[in-house]
Amino acid sequence: MVSVGPFARKVLCYFSYILVLIDLRYEGVQCGKNAGLESHLEMGKKLLAAGQLADALSHFHAAVDGDPKNYLAYYRRATVYLAMGKSKSALPDLSKVIELKPDFTSARLQRGNLLLKQGKLDEAETDFKDVLKSSPSEKEEKEARSQLLKSDEMQRLVAQAKKDYSAKDYKMAAERLDVLIEICVWDVSLRELRANCFIQMGEMGKAISDLKAASKLKNDNTDAFYKLSTIYYKLGDHEMSLNEIRECLKLDPEHKQCFSHYKQVKKLNKQILSAEELIQEQRYADAINKYQSVLKTEPDVPLYTFQAKERICHCFSKNQQASEAIAICSEVLSSDPQNLSALKDRAEAYLQDEQYEEAVRDYESARENNENDREISEGLERAQRLLKQSQKRDYYKILGVKRSAQKKEIIKAYRKLALQWHPDNFQDSEEKKKAEKKFIDIASAKEVLTDPEMRRKFDQGEDPLDPENQQSGGSGPHFQRGWNTWTGFNPFGSGPFNFKFNFN
Repeated sequence: MVSVGPFARKVLCYFSYILVLIDLRYEGVQCGKNAGLESHLEMGKKLLAAGQLADALSHFHAAVDGDPKNYLAYYRRATVYLAMGKSKSALPDLSKVIELKPDFTSARLQRGNLLLKQGKLDEAETDFKDVLKSSPSEKEEKEARSQLLKSDEMQRLVAQAKKDYSAKDYKMAAERLDVLIEICVWDVSLRELRANCFIQMGEMGKAISDLKAASKLKNDNTDAFYKLSTIYYKLGDHEMSLNEIRECLKLDPEHKQCFSHYKQVKKLNKQILSAEELIQEQRYADAINKYQSVLKTEPDVPLYTFQAKERICHCFSKNQQASEAIAICSEVLSSDPQNLSALKDRAEAYLQDEQYEEAVRDYESARENNENDREISEGLERAQRLLKQSQKRDYYKILGVKRSAQKKEIIKAYRKLALQWHPDNFQDSEEKKKAEKKFIDIASAKEVLTDPEMRRKFDQGEDPLDPENQQSGGSGPHFQRGWNTWTGFNPFGSGPFNFKFNFN
């Protein structure tokens, strides 16, 4: 037998003491750890009950980190996720609970319900069947049986909807999908299928709604963004089309379809915005050229063709190109007879072209569709005055100048006609009498058209030299003049003259 010396006995004694201390310390750590876990679970539970979801979630995160094997921590965190509407985050936690505790029927039932909403019908059915096998409570059994029947019905409806879609019975397919989506609210494939039905039926607004939902339900849904962009493009909304195609490229910069479509939309969008800026700057000729480029960029989508022609019609009218405006505005109105913009622009072009009856007709058509438009009312009144005026004296026609003529042109035309129709040129009394009348009209036209205020009134449909206007409240000292008034009037100046024409 080996004897142990005093030093060795002392060492063994200390070693045993150290082992006891280590053992006690370990128990303390375990005890503290469990106490911390319970504290997080309890505090999280209280905060959840108080509706303080973010704070509750923080405590359950801490509980899961503290003990990754604690199924209750996962379950309560899943409960918070569900309360916050974050079902995608709740699902992995519920799966972890079932993995740690397979007989936890509440977690399995909740997971089945989430899978049903996601349209994962086979997986949901498995969960509901497992609940029924695991001695559930009466309430859980009732819910599981109800959801199992619902899952079976949904599977039948999915098969029928797909069959209807293949047979091109889009209306019936959409009706079945309506029922399905009420239950399987998070199923991306069902929403995309219904969107395709709506596209085939021409109900683009409904298709957009489903595709927007699909783009949110699936993180990398480039196909949904591409379809959204193409729908907006065909609807003529180039800016929304550009926004959606950019979302596709954010997810996948190398996406061939999205990149190709992006280049087309970007080019068209740039041309349209540039054209509108030119219109704002009143650079109508440049705007016309830009919109003609739009017609070349996108000749196959009727809405862009129509919009471009409508704006070209507007530009021609504003640019005083009456015949061109009338032609293209008429083209627009042949497709859309009640188009207010085209009616107003063509009416203005008719006025420029002195087709007053046609202008009145267009303004009346426009007013029938919008009685409160002040521009239409004022335009109609002006067209009616000009029509009435055209049936009397037209000073522009008398001088043979356009309504856009400058003062120099007017004076030049006046001098030429004054020389031609001066009464001293005529010996025959009848001819002289006719010339006197003509000369008076020529001189009156010159007086009105070289006076800015009088010309403005005339352009608005009021003859400032018409005695009727004077009697009805017209302003100014002007009145109808006879030949004697103009005797001694110098057509080459502003004062009297004694010039006589001699023809020997």
